[in-house]
Amino acid sequence: MPLAAQGEKDTKSDTWLPSLMTETPQEGFELAITLARKGVTSTQSNKEVLFREREEYSQDADSLIHASEVIAAYFQTVAAANDYWK
Repeated sequence: MPLAAQGEKDTKSDTWLPSLMTETPQEGFELAITLARKGVTSTQSNKEVLFREREEYSQDADSLIHASEVIAAYFQTVAAANDYWK
């Protein structure tokens, strides 16, 4: 739930993603991975469940392919924000 919807103020300490701008495509790809991981931990905030389920999906080819698709979608967003590093 967005901070505003929770009745909390958005402060600098709450900001973990100040920009999508990166120096290189590799940094952009690393940012895409971070975005995907943040999405998972934001969706499943119960660490016990998160770590328990990780063992299962880390052995499932379909889950791994889907994770790659999510990262690719985020990478497209980061690349566009960086004008494809032209």
